[in-house]
This record gives sequence, structure tokens and C-alpha cells, in this order.
Amino acid sequence: MLSRLGALLQQAVETREPSVDLLEAFTEHWKGITGYYLEATDESIPARQTDIPWRLRQMLDILVYEEKQFPAGEAGPCLEYLLQHKVLETLSTLGKAEYPPGMRQQVLLFFSRVLGQVQHPLLHYLNVHRPVKKLLQLSGDRLGSGLEKEEVQFVAVLCMKIKQDPTLLMYILEGKSIPNGMRAKELPAMEEGTEHPSGPASGSPRAEPSPPRRDHNFITSLVGLCKSKKGRVAMKARENLLLLAGLAQEAAAACLVQSSALCPLLTQHLCDLHSAVPAGTDPADVLAMERTSWRSQGAGDGAFPAKESVAAFLGWLDYLDELVLGAHPVVAEAIAGAVEETFFQGILRPQLLQVSERAVLSATAMLVGTVRQVRAPALLRRLVLFLLGPDQHPETPGDAPHSLRTHLIDRCDHLCDEISLASLRLFEQLLQKPHEHIARNLVLRNLEARGYLQRTPLVPEERGPPELEHEEDALDLEEDPYFTDGFPDSSFGMVKKLPSGSAPSGKGQVSEVVSSFLCLVPEEAKTSSCMEEGGYDTYVHDALAMVQACRDSAAPWGWPRAPRPLDSCQPEVVFYEGHFLKVLFDRMARILDQPYSLNLQVTSVLSRLAALPHPHLHEYLLDPYLSLAPGCRSLFSVLVRVIGDLMQRLQRVPQFRAKLLLVRRQLLGLVPGEQLDHTMLFKGVVVLEEFCKELAAIALVKGPPEGPP
Repeated sequence: MLSRLGALLQQAVETREPSVDLLEAFTEHWKGITGYYLEATDESIPARQTDIPWRLRQMLDILVYEEKQFPAGEAGPCLEYLLQHKVLETLSTLGKAEYPPGMRQQVLLFFSRVLGQVQHPLLHYLNVHRPVKKLLQLSGDRLGSGLEKEEVQFVAVLCMKIKQDPTLLMYILEGKSIPNGMRAKELPAMEEGTEHPSGPASGSPRAEPSPPRRDHNFITSLVGLCKSKKGRVAMKARENLLLLAGLAQEAAAACLVQSSALCPLLTQHLCDLHSAVPAGTDPADVLAMERTSWRSQGAGDGAFPAKESVAAFLGWLDYLDELVLGAHPVVAEAIAGAVEETFFQGILRPQLLQVSERAVLSATAMLVGTVRQVRAPALLRRLVLFLLGPDQHPETPGDAPHSLRTHLIDRCDHLCDEISLASLRLFEQLLQKPHEHIARNLVLRNLEARGYLQRTPLVPEERGPPELEHEEDALDLEEDPYFTDGFPDSSFGMVKKLPSGSAPSGKGQVSEVVSSFLCLVPEEAKTSSCMEEGGYDTYVHDALAMVQACRDSAAPWGWPRAPRPLDSCQPEVVFYEGHFLKVLFDRMARILDQPYSLNLQVTSVLSRLAALPHPHLHEYLLDPYLSLAPGCRSLFSVLVRVIGDLMQRLQRVPQFRAKLLLVRRQLLGLVPGEQLDHTMLFKGVVVLEEFCKELAAIALVKGPPEGPP
């Protein structure tokens, strides 16, 4: 720094009264700047070609050097001069005029450096935060175009200062000045009515601060920079807004919410980006997109024409999600509430309730992307309640208290396969979210009383898998080529047939449950053992990952480990599986007559439900030995009926097994695709076999349910 000041500062160090020479030098540089406007004749000369940038740097160096010569917290004469003579006010006016050309850039740099390098608290003073606010108001106007780099540096310094002292937020947003009694020596520096030190002060020494404005340009400037097309500018602005929203002080959080337009600015940009997605965007492309991160630069390879606009929307949503995740609870709830009111209710709901199939499909695809992005608890809670409603009491047939939920579930069984596929994808995404209300609202509330069970006890010997023959007709797990593949010394050695009559009262042991699912598909309809695939270990590996993920999510929810005792359930309750399970079971019953992709999605949702660690779900979806109440069905009973239908059909199709093997090879890409009669049937059989193996693996991983039935 001494090298930059040169002989002037060296001389100041060696004198007895350095402040006198420093003040003289400081005022000389300031007079040189103001004198330029009196002497300049060519208004087209850029500011960088004048001595103004050099003089501003000298003034900054003097302020920084002077501060080191005084005790901490004490202002030197040069700083007092800057405050009392409203130097910053004058500079902000010159920057607004943009004369000479490029002056605004020089002013922004000077403000940023002074606020960042001078340690003395400055932003409390009216003669500082007022010109700061004036400079912020210039952000984004036509004359300021091209200055985003300097602007984001300026607001970043302000955010850093606010982090150090959150009370500064009120001064920048509301224009407050220091209360009476603070820094009495420096009061003239912040008084709006204070005149030049050489002249008398007239009137009251303190002027009332201007009333707070509702636009609050510190926030509008920061949010505007967050939307910049320049990646580095937007990244820095967003990181600073994260810092601001995460302030721990409740007063600062309340000020940010109540005294700024933060929430409407954020949500309006979300709505604008959503509206910018072209109407002709292929929903399949949107559904195929992975989760987007706001930190990623650009939209990637542009795999489809609208990918950039879709990625921009999802990226901003991801940013809002992270903002809510890390914000003070007051700020988080305010942003989440604004997103719900403006975007969920104002934009998504009308689109999701449209009649046009094309519009419904596009809206559902965008909703799937929206659900995929949301993680923050405050935002996720509002999204879940928006989609499903708050109800947790058992459903009754025809009951539809939440119309949007009813529409979304109905569309899982829509005449348009694409809408059904997108709707099922939506619920698959929902079931992966760590929010208990999703599972409770969709299924658990209807299983609470265990009304699916036959209350009259059966003789233990009569219990067994529905519609299965005696054990000599069942496939021994040790002899199953795809079950033991890859497990020479694993725990599968424990999975063996038990002696006749060894099934415990009420439910089968794990080995029997696994065997029941694996033996459902008849031998003539099995093809996986003929393919060079990964074997059953792949299913167990996938089941382990899914079950563990479900357990981790459900850990805080306090779910019971054992089913609710029957004596505490109301025996007169008529069981209704609920709207969601009804649609899934109906879809599952038609697995042999549905498109391959749709079958995969149906079974994927059911597998996700089966992996949830609630004992009632485990019992209802994974226990083949249930004694069902009259008129009730379980997942296993639905599968049994499908197998019965399959047994009849395969007798009517010539060369059934050969054609089935060919179709499976086609699905694996081993042979060219060739259209065959009954192709949908064959693909349904392939999915059915895979699904039974998935359920067997999930049952094996989860183990037996605890407690008495």
C-alpha cells in the first residue's frame, strides 16, 4: 500500500501529525474529482481515461491507512470528512448521471472497496446507507447494462457486512439511522441536516429518516442478479442470497420477510420460467430428465429443443428448495407459502384440472419434475398437502373430499396410456419423498383397522398360500436355478421347504413367503432362467437398497414394529382398500393386456409400497397366508387371479414358450424386434415373472413381521 501512495504517505508516517497531511491529501484528491466537472470540455471521454479512477484509489488507500493509525472504533479525520461532506452521496449522484461515461462502474468499485476494506462500521450512518440504497436503485437499468460484475461485487460486500451485523439489514431496507446516544462524537457524520464543517448548522441537527419504500431495491437488485444470464454473476448472487436468508437472528428474518419483496420476486420468476417452457414440449422428454441442480452451468447437451427452458425452470425450483432448506424458519415458511399460493395453486392447479388430454399430460410431466426437485421439509409439506389434501381418516367408496387427489389417482387408470404412465410416475416420485403423510393418506389410513382379515380363526393346517397345490407341486428353492444363482455360501441355505404343517399360525415364515411368490408363475411361463442375466442376487441387491432407503426415511415417523392387535380394532368396520390401491390392483389385474412400459410402472409403484417398513403394509402386500375377509383382496390374491387367467391363455397360444423366449430376447436387445401375435401378452408375462421375483426379494430382505397377528 505504501508503494501505491508513494512519497506522500511515507512523509506522513515520518511527521508528528500524520492525520493533518493525510487529510490534506484526501481533500486534495476529492477536490480534483469535483474539479473535473468544472474544467472538462469533452463529455465523451470515458471515466477510465481521466484521473478519476486514480484519485478514487488514492482516497481508498488513505482511508485504509489512516484507520490503522487510530484505536479500533475511532474514526480518523479523513473518514469524518467523507461522512460529513457527503462524499458518497455525491458519488452516487455522479454514478446515476453516468458522466463521464463509465462513471457508474468507478463508483460501484469505490463503494465496494470502501465498505469491504474499511473496518469501521459505516452502514449505520444515514450518509452511507442512503447513497448505498440510491446506488442499488440503479441496478439493472438501461444505463447500467454491462455492470453486473461490479453490481454483484457490491451486493456481496453488503451481504458480508449484514452477516457480521444482522441489524444492518434494517438500515439498508428501511433507512434507519443510529439511535440517540450512540457515538456522540460522530453524530454530525450521520445527520441529514449537518452542513459543511466550515459553516454553521441550521435547524434541528437530526432529520427524520425517510419512510421505508416497498420496492426495497437491495433485495430486488440481489434477486435480479440471481437471474443473470452470466453464470458466475448468477452463482455469486444466489450464494449471497442463501447467506442472507440463513441469518439466525429472528428480527433480521422477520425484516427480510415483512419489509422486502423477496417472496413475490422469487415466486414470480418461478412462474415466468414455467410459462416460458414451450407448449409443444414432448412430455416424454420432460419425464426422462434427471434431477436438475441450480449449480450446474447450462442445460447440458440440449437433447431436445425445449431442454434449456425446462432445465432453467427446474434449476430455479431447485434453488428455491435449497433456499428454503437453509433459511431461517420464518423465511423458509414465507417462501414456501408464497410458492404454494402463487405457483402450486395459481399455476399448477388450473393446468392439472384441464380437460384437454395433451394439456393434462404436459402439466403432469412438469409436476413430476417439480416433485422430483423438492426436498426442503417446509416446501415438501405444502406440496404434499396441495396434491393429496390433509385427510387421514379411512376412505369410503366414492369419497372425494380433495378433488385434485381424486383426479390424479383416477388418471393412473386413464384411457390414454401416456397419461396413466405419467400419473403413475408422479406417485412413484411422491412415495420416495420423506414425508409420512404421503403413505398415510394414500394407503395406511385404510389399513389401520386391519379390516381385510377374516376374524373367524381357521384351523392351522388349513392355512397356506391361496390356490397353491401341496408342497410336492411347489418348486424347491434349492432346485430353482434363478433363485440360488450366485449364492453358493449365502444365507439362502436357510431358505428351504419346511415340513408339512410347520407354518406358524397366522402367517408364513420368510422361506414360505419367498417360495410362494417365486412359485406363482408356472414353469412354462418362466424365461429368466434361460437368459444370461444377473440372477436373483440382482433382485436382492436392489431390494436391499430400496428397503434400507425406506427405513431411513421412515425412521423419524415412529411407525410400530408389529401389527395393531385385532382386539383393539373395530370388527364391524367394512374394509375398503382405498382409491389408490384400488386403481393399482385394477391395473395389476390387467397386466396381461397392458403396454409393457405401463406394466413396469405399475409394478414399480407396488414394489415401492411393499418396501415401506409399516407392519400393516407388509402384512397386506407381502403375506400370502392372509385369511382375507369376504369380498377383500390382497396383492397376492390379485396375482393368483392373474396366474389363473394366464394358465388358460397359454393353452390357447401355439408355441407359447418359444414365442415368449423370443419376446424376452427382444426386450433385452439380443435379437431384432419382430412383431408377433400376442406380443402384449408375452411382455406382460415377462413383467409378471420379474415382479414376483422383486416381491420375493423384498420379503426376504424385510424378514418376518414382528408380534402376534
